[in-house]
Amino acid sequence: MIRVAVIGAGRIGRIHAANLSRNKDADIVYVSDVIDAAAESLAKTCNAAVASVDQVLEDSTINAVVIASSTDTHADLVERAATAGKSVFCEKPLDLNATRAQECLSVAEKHGVLLCLGFNRRHDPSFSRLKNEIDAGTIGNVEVVSITSRDPAPPPVQYIERSGGLFRDMMIHDFDIGRWLLGDEPNQVFATGSVLADPAIATAGDIDTAIAVLRTASGRMCQITNSRRCEYGYDQRIEVFGEKGMVRADNQTATKVEVAGAGGFATEPALPFFLERYADAYRIQLDRFLRASGGENIDIPGGADGLRALQLADAAQESLETGKPVDV
Repeated sequence: MIRVAVIGAGRIGRIHAANLSRNKDADIVYVSDVIDAAAESLAKTCNAAVASVDQVLEDSTINAVVIASSTDTHADLVERAATAGKSVFCEKPLDLNATRAQECLSVAEKHGVLLCLGFNRRHDPSFSRLKNEIDAGTIGNVEVVSITSRDPAPPPVQYIERSGGLFRDMMIHDFDIGRWLLGDEPNQVFATGSVLADPAIATAGDIDTAIAVLRTASGRMCQITNSRRCEYGYDQRIEVFGEKGMVRADNQTATKVEVAGAGGFATEPALPFFLERYADAYRIQLDRFLRASGGENIDIPGGADGLRALQLADAAQESLETGKPVDV
């Protein structure tokens, strides 16, 4: 049994707590949040106690912490939890500043603790199957990875203003998936973007539509398309082209029923947003984190993956601003 504390009782904290509650190997002991009412509400649903971060980290019986608080608290909390000898699961990103993220990662490495990053899409069953086909040599050497990720509607401008920008907030997931599927580290990024969905996003200093191309030293490429608006739902697709063929994962719908008539073929719409589309991925990633916390050798994205994705996001932002490819 892994004794766990959840730090952060907002939307993502509630998702993680619900998944931990369903796992027979997890015991949620504490919930901590700067908003007392949020902590008390979540603790009640989990049959846990409300505690301060200090109380959580001073309790030697706590094996692991799940950090689901605001981004600006991540690095400090990871360092404190690592120093206290706890296994750490942290939502992405480690920090919006790569230097600070590196410092945080160094502390975790110094204390030899498990540090896992919340890149949940690696754990999606469809994307995992796609990766398995690549690793099995089904399509031979990978040549081009194509990732499409479009949100159904833009978030509030207040969120955009503190998000760190589209590349660090949204596309960072795709940078991680791109690295994972290429099997070769990108060393150059070219990115471009526009404001096409919501003029208020430009006022906030960001973009809502972007394309990035990653290139590795061996010439493999990954092309990523992001949009903050998509009229037909949450668009999540990946295609990997190789020397012997292609493997792809298409959008998920509520069922696979297809209806045909005089007007053609029709399917159900894509699942509405990330909570529905990646429900299995959120559950599986915490299951795997718990297994890794228990000492099992599990392939799970770690602190170094979080840092590298952030470095790619920084390079994409620089490329957007200069109009030139950026070496990483």
